Amino acid sequence: MSIVESKLLVAVIATGGTIASKRDESGAAKPSLSGENLISGLSDADVAVKPVELMAKDSSSLTIKDMQDISDAVGRELADPAVSGVVILHGTDAMEESALLVHLQHGLSKPVVFTGAQFTADHPQADGPGNLSAAIAAAADPSNTQKGVLLCFGGRLLPVWGLYKRSADERDAFDLSGQPGCLKSPGFSASVSDIRVDIVAIYPGCDAIHIDASLAAGAKGIVLSALGSGNANALVVDAVSRCASQGVPVVVSSRVPVGGLVAGYGGGGGGHDLGEAGAIHCRTLRAGQARILLAAMIASSKSRDEMVDAFNDFQKVAKP
Repeated sequence: MSIVESKLLVAVIATGGTIASKRDESGAAKPSLSGENLISGLSDADVAVKPVELMAKDSSSLTIKDMQDISDAVGRELADPAVSGVVILHGTDAMEESALLVHLQHGLSKPVVFTGAQFTADHPQADGPGNLSAAIAAAADPSNTQKGVLLCFGGRLLPVWGLYKRSADERDAFDLSGQPGCLKSPGFSASVSDIRVDIVAIYPGCDAIHIDASLAAGAKGIVLSALGSGNANALVVDAVSRCASQGVPVVVSSRVPVGGLVAGYGGGGGGHDLGEAGAIHCRTLRAGQARILLAAMIASSKSRDEMVDAFNDFQKVAKP
């Protein structure tokens, strides 16, 4: 057996992002480094690394099909008995969405860890190499398998349920919107590539024009980034009723980054009224991740009751 064969093997899937970016003559940062480039120079006596060149995109430009392609690539490495763990290099703008999709679709037989960088590879304070080394170490630790898909970033190892990007310029860029939940994958394995779910921002004085536009565009689900603990107004409540009549599920999240969301307010447009009109209240996930969960559940033909349970962090609520 060779030295390489005797080591643990970690697959590193490159998708682009800041970690793979350098600035060009114009000063614009663009993904230009391959996975092979990024792992060169890394040294660990016990771990061998296999680069997987999947794509080279800023995560702000990813489509939901791209995210499905990332999830499928992770699935192929999970199925490879030679691989002991998987690391995904990803841009930070949409990290929490792709990471949640992978978590929703795959039961883990080995650790899966996302990472990236806040600063480009040619920045004097580049954080990518440190994050990548830590992520490889986490992916090589079999005890992390039972923790679900993880994010290794800025010296922290976080679960992905409720993950959000909290800072645009700090090394420790991510946090959780609530208590960690859903550590075990629900196994929503159906492809989301063709599932359109729109996010509509709610603000004081808004009307329902964007909700109606999403319906007209053929959205199969809608997520409201609502006010406070999940509140809107009477016009939005009426629009939710229209969505319900057309069989289009509406999930209510919040623009508030942290805290459990409770549908407690009435007054014609509060969270309670949205629920009475047919909306599903989301307890922990913010809009970006709520969109991914809703798309995964629509793709898997889940019922409304199953959606209510999932958006309540899979904690079933007794019916009166």
